[in-house]
Amino acid sequence: MDVHPGEFERQARKRGYTKIAGIDEAGRGPLAGPVVAAAAILPQQFCLPHLADSKRLSPKRREQLFDAIYDQAVSIGIGMVDPAEIDRINILQASLLAMKIAVNNLKPAPDFLLVDGIFPIRSRIPQLAIKQGDSRSPSISAASIIAKVTRDRLMGFYDEEFPEFGFASNKGYGTKEHRDAIRTHGCCAIHRRSFRGVSE
Repeated sequence: MDVHPGEFERQARKRGYTKIAGIDEAGRGPLAGPVVAAAAILPQQFCLPHLADSKRLSPKRREQLFDAIYDQAVSIGIGMVDPAEIDRINILQASLLAMKIAVNNLKPAPDFLLVDGIFPIRSRIPQLAIKQGDSRSPSISAASIIAKVTRDRLMGFYDEEFPEFGFASNKGYGTKEHRDAIRTHGCCAIHRRSFRGVSE
């Protein structure tokens, strides 16, 4: 199912905002790797067929939309928080921090934020947190795709460095093969040591 056609964006524009950024993250649940956030400002008119929450899309469709979003977006910002910081401040705070970094990397800067989830980010920019926003706002949906593809590609690079864990296929999630590899080899530099399944 495609996202709702921009009702939150329309309401923000009615209030006078012109640079509306959608923000989402990828990688809250894995046992390894960073949490990656993206912020995307789409133009008022765009053509992104099949735009939807990244979790509903095939890897091939996500890759296609990733390129199309970069081609059409006014601005895209990326934020990452590494596993050591996740362990230090917890995954929720790390996710919100990654989102804040993504927003700060937008040029031009946004004047309104649509944030996926129920928690606002630390910012002086006016914002609205939207539960299940990645399936309700095209701006957030675009950000979810950018965050997911960026993180998946990064885990592919980590797979070359730590091939015994299968990061190219499991993306750091706690599959049986991944958990077995941790028991056999111990954890590596990108594992989240505070997560159950790594620390046991």
